Amino acid sequence: MSIKETLAALGVVLPVPPKPLAAYLPAVQLGNLIYSSGQLPLVEGVLMSGGRGKVGRAVTKEEAKMAARQCAINALAAIAACAGDVEKIERIVKVTVFVASDSGFSEQPFVANGASEFFQEVFGENGRHARSAVGVAELPLSASVEVEVVASIKA
Repeated sequence: MSIKETLAALGVVLPVPPKPLAAYLPAVQLGNLIYSSGQLPLVEGVLMSGGRGKVGRAVTKEEAKMAARQCAINALAAIAACAGDVEKIERIVKVTVFVASDSGFSEQPFVANGASEFFQEVFGENGRHARSAVGVAELPLSASVEVEVVASIKA
């Protein structure tokens, strides 16, 4: 099954990559790697439910996991736009997930699984990747989660 067919089967429509909030690009290619900028859990330009606030206080870990999935969808859209076609993406190499964490919250890996599981659903074995899950004090727009992705593209 193609990547587009897999996304359709999952009910995922890649959005137009959101415009950067500052002076950067949504994704940059160097050789056969594309690096996404950090993507927030935006849906049609608005932070989704569970996408705003500290995880462990205003946002549950389950809501944050869904927000991480949305971040991954947005990162995939940015990477696909940079590559010119989602079908050119060969594998997901590295995912970094930043979680706006309340004091004492230590389940960042659970939240990060929202992004990781999405990439594995879409790319199968080629969606398995190296990962960091990091708790932070604040994120842009008071987002609960932010995700960066490195992907390789076919030569």
